Amino acid sequence: MNPLLVVRATIARHLGSYLLFIVLVAVATAIGVGITAQEAALRSGSARAADKFDLVVAAPGSQTDVVLAAIYLRPGTVPLLEPAIVAKALAEPHAKISAPLGFGDNIRGVPIVGTVAPFIDHLSGGLQQGRLFAAESEAVVGAATDLTIGESFRAEHGMHHDGADDGDHHEHPSTLTVVGRMKPTGTPWDNSVIVPIELVWRVHGLPTGHAETDNRIGPPFEPTRTPGVPAIVIKPNTINAAYGLRNAYRTPLSMAFFPAEALVRLYDVLADMRTLMSALALATQGLVVIAMLAGIVAILTLHRRQYAVLRALGAPRLYIFLCVWTQIAFVAIAGAIIGLLLGAGAALIVSHMITRATGIVLTAQIGREELWLMGGMILFGLAVATVPAFIAYRRPVIETLTSA
Repeated sequence: MNPLLVVRATIARHLGSYLLFIVLVAVATAIGVGITAQEAALRSGSARAADKFDLVVAAPGSQTDVVLAAIYLRPGTVPLLEPAIVAKALAEPHAKISAPLGFGDNIRGVPIVGTVAPFIDHLSGGLQQGRLFAAESEAVVGAATDLTIGESFRAEHGMHHDGADDGDHHEHPSTLTVVGRMKPTGTPWDNSVIVPIELVWRVHGLPTGHAETDNRIGPPFEPTRTPGVPAIVIKPNTINAAYGLRNAYRTPLSMAFFPAEALVRLYDVLADMRTLMSALALATQGLVVIAMLAGIVAILTLHRRQYAVLRALGAPRLYIFLCVWTQIAFVAIAGAIIGLLLGAGAALIVSHMITRATGIVLTAQIGREELWLMGGMILFGLAVATVPAFIAYRRPVIETLTSA
């Protein structure tokens, strides 16, 4: 005797109810899958964005604020590093690249960052189009900006464009021309405009690091004419030099750190949030399975006479057990598989939204942990299914027929 015939007939008779049960299991599974997949995507995407930032030197304060400003281009209240420290770091003999970072302007909402040309080449691994800037009036744009090679513009003061009329925002007099475009980096720098640090200093009324009659850009900088900056990114010559420089610039006037140090603390907070959300998702899954079980038991109660008739006609107890167990197993398996797909789709959509908002490329993928979540949901459903199946297995035939 094939229990699948009875299972199919029962599901077909109560199709709406069973579809609702499948949807509930799918949603509960999707919540857990979406949380874990998105958290993993955030970790990998944010870590990848910090890969080219070997060592960061800044004024004493919050490492997290400096990371948000220097790597993710979200400047806040980051204090300026003392000019003497800046001059020393920019002339550091143990560094391949010492890149000052200056913020404070934008073009149509795209942040403008001042730095040195070698850092652009390091960050992008070469240019996609054009060349690096060679004068204060030139700029290199990120891969995702809508500015084109040869286009000229004037920078606006402030990090955000408010869309107001020309009379309501300050536009710097200097005209800039785009001469190069970076390769895609998968970081917020793809949506940025990079200019010589000297221009940022000049338009804000600061010395440019060179003599007044000297129009060149880039190092070496004159120590007595070098202003402060929010941060300096250093690429050390060797690993030993990296640790040596970190120790050397940990002074009362400066701090030096590897971005991974700050990211670890952010990941700890993220992990705490994930633990809380996962616990809520697990509780939701448990409640959904219990609700599904109660609904299916109610449906099976309506069919207890049919099962008793089957028993009276010679169907073994195991056959009845399988009829009941298979119905619940079908709901659990179908709901968990659909939930895995829904969770993956939701994570992809959220990742795309975060990428558009921040510039950090996030790639949500289904990994081992998400498969374990789906498998756990299925196993839990299969285990719970044995309860009503066992009740049907043990129900006396004569008592059921006489009471129905």
